[in-house]
Amino acid sequence: MNENYRSLSFEEVCAALVDPKPTLILFHRNPDGDAVGSAFALKRILTALGSPAWCVAPDEVPRRLRFLADAEQSSVLPDAIPNAMIGARVISVDVASPSQLGNLREQFEGEVDLMIDHHAGGTPFADHFILPSAAATGEILYSFIRSLRDAGKLQNDRTVNERLYAAVSSDTGCFRFSNATPLTHRVAAELIESGIDSAEINHLLFESDPLDQVRAEGAAISNLGFAANGKIGYVTFPHSLKVSLGVAEEHLDTLIDIPRSIEGVRIAFSVRQPSPEGVFRVSMRAACDYDVSALCAKFGGGGHKRAAGCTIETESMDEAVKTILDAIDPRQIP
Repeated sequence: MNENYRSLSFEEVCAALVDPKPTLILFHRNPDGDAVGSAFALKRILTALGSPAWCVAPDEVPRRLRFLADAEQSSVLPDAIPNAMIGARVISVDVASPSQLGNLREQFEGEVDLMIDHHAGGTPFADHFILPSAAATGEILYSFIRSLRDAGKLQNDRTVNERLYAAVSSDTGCFRFSNATPLTHRVAAELIESGIDSAEINHLLFESDPLDQVRAEGAAISNLGFAANGKIGYVTFPHSLKVSLGVAEEHLDTLIDIPRSIEGVRIAFSVRQPSPEGVFRVSMRAACDYDVSALCAKFGGGGHKRAAGCTIETESMDEAVKTILDAIDPRQIP
């Protein structure tokens, strides 16, 4: 960690948000609901506060999450940044480490003015407000917004509330995961009380899967594997299968749900191969008191104690799976 980066107070972040400056909002590669919902909620907030804003990410917003961006931006890729926003202030949301910026890292590392995040095991790369107790970055943003509303600097905005609710619901698995605290539920209740349609948002997040995603999950079931007497479950998705099915990376985000939903599995992981090269993306989940974030950190990744990910470079899918299995001590699985 660069000691020159400061941990900012709540008041300092509020002051930064109300300071009118053109702003680029960065979020991480392979964006999820928390990243997209938080980024586009912040864009709308900053605009209302007099700061023109634009969202930027290494990958496009997945089709299933486009409802969180509406028609505000046709693209979040860096090529789409308006000329007027070049050299603007930069705020990152839900980005735990520089590696999560993907191909934007070279362009933006060292240029970020403010980092807002909720991951405990990340690497701060700017002056930051990090709250690991928060279930989602959207939960953190809500606290800032509520304070600014109470101070009369912001009006209630249904679209902002919808995006923040989606951010929180997404990162808690519709409030099923252990990271959903009493405060998380109170935040959700306040957002629902504002008049949003939480049922429709959750339907779009969890019950409206693209056909290609369903096809990918169906094909992946044949690649299920188990270890440690069934306490570890995993699924693999090689590049060749991706090509044969004609599916995109965004359709593979839910592969981890296949092994984690099987009775008796305490630690689940998925391994997918985005390209023919020997680069494998790993997603891990724990249904017990096992720190998968610490495990992923060994390979340059991270996340939360029970939900994390990393990238492994090796010769084959079998080697990638073996690397993960060798890193897990079955004796530590409850």
